[in-house]
Order: sequence, then structure tokens, then C-alpha cells
Amino acid sequence: MQLTYLDSNSWLIEMAGKRILLDPWLVGSLVFGNTPWLFKGDRPQDREVPDNVDLILLSQGLEDHAHPETLKVLDKSLPVVCSPGGQAIAEKYGYETIHSLNHGEVFTLDTLEIRAVKGSPVGPTTLENGYILTDLTTQKSLYYEPHGYHSEELKQFAPIDVVVTPLINLKLPLLGAVIKGQETALKVCDWLKPQVILPTAAGGDVHFDGFLMKFLKPDGTVQEFAEMLATQNSGTRVIEPEPGEAIAVLSEA
Repeated sequence: MQLTYLDSNSWLIEMAGKRILLDPWLVGSLVFGNTPWLFKGDRPQDREVPDNVDLILLSQGLEDHAHPETLKVLDKSLPVVCSPGGQAIAEKYGYETIHSLNHGEVFTLDTLEIRAVKGSPVGPTTLENGYILTDLTTQKSLYYEPHGYHSEELKQFAPIDVVVTPLINLKLPLLGAVIKGQETALKVCDWLKPQVILPTAAGGDVHFDGFLMKFLKPDGTVQEFAEMLATQNSGTRVIEPEPGEAIAVLSEA
């Protein structure tokens, strides 16, 4: 299993003989609702679109998971697996094959299984997706949830080899953590007993501007999380990826 971090929530996952582009933001700026004055993310230069992608996987319909400019330039013949929130975005940009998964539903492509699980709340009524990806040949597995909301239903799928989730908190005054790490990541490690955990949602070669950045505050560091995890004697290894650098996270594919 090999992972390449592409900034923000974006990853290239290579497992079960497939190349999965997860929550891709590769080109242009990251803006929510056409309000760059509120929040805007930019990187020094666009990322190259990875070659030979087999599948696009979207956990949410928000711009930092279903990025409009990126979805415009990707191959529309690529199958898209997504949350119901992501389905409308994929349809808008003309993707030919879309598999929308409700919680508990499974999509299989050859020996790759993708299971949708309960993820992050978005607004008062929408609960988006997390995913468990499994190589049905080796039984190696990966769990991804980009905002740090983990359902206790995950316990039935333990152990899971690799976890990708936030390891620090991002907080807004009065609202509290909008992205949860630290304690929630410790909890999911206790449940799933992963060999490896990697941070997502914060970091990478990105600069953020806008009014919201005056109030959005990080709480904790990856190193602090690693030290907290060590006190649990869990055996889980923390890997902080370098953007654009492929990492073999497990000794076996």
C-alpha cells in the first residue's frame, strides 16, 4: 500500500492494484461558495494530475473535498464513488459513471472494496461519508475520515491497518473544533489498532487567506499527538507525509 499526500484533504492511494484519487484539489484556488474574502487557499503552483488513475473517491460535497476546478479538468470517464452530497457535484461536471454510497453500502472494483461509514456532520441534517478501503486479496485495509468524526460502529471492523484522519484540532471561537484531532484520533487508534496513522486536513504546500483565518486556530501538533499516542503503548506508528512524496506505509502491498 502506497500513499501520496497532495495537500489539504487530497491523497493518491495505491492499493489492490488500483490508483484512487481521494478528495482531489489539484488546480486553482480553494474557495467556499465564491467568497474568497472569507476563505481562500492557494499553493505556489498547481499539482500535476496523477497518471493512470482508476477511480475518484469523494467523501463530501463541499469544495475542499469535491473541488470544482479540479473536477472540471479530470477525465470524465473515470468512475466516481462518492457520498450523496458528492453525487450532485459529480453530476454537475459531467462524470459518466457515479456510484453514490449511503452509510453501510459497499462498492467493489476487482479486488478493491470501498465501504461507506458515518463521517462528518455538514449542516444540521447531513452526515457525510468516511470510508474503509480493503484489498480483498491481502485483507490490508485503510480508514479515512477527514474531519475527525468517528462512529463507534467502526469497532466491528477492527483491526484496520492504516488510518488517515486529522491529528490536531482546528477551532473557531464559540463554535469549538471544526476539525477534530488529538483525542478523537487517540480514540480511533484504540478502537482500530492500526499499524500506521497519518494526518490529513492541515498542512501541505498551501497558503490560506481571508477573514476566517483571523479566527481559525490550530490546537496541538503532530509531534504532540505522537507523544500522547506513545503513552498508550499502542504500537501505532505516526507518519507525517511530505506533500507529493509517495510513502510505502505497509511492508506488503
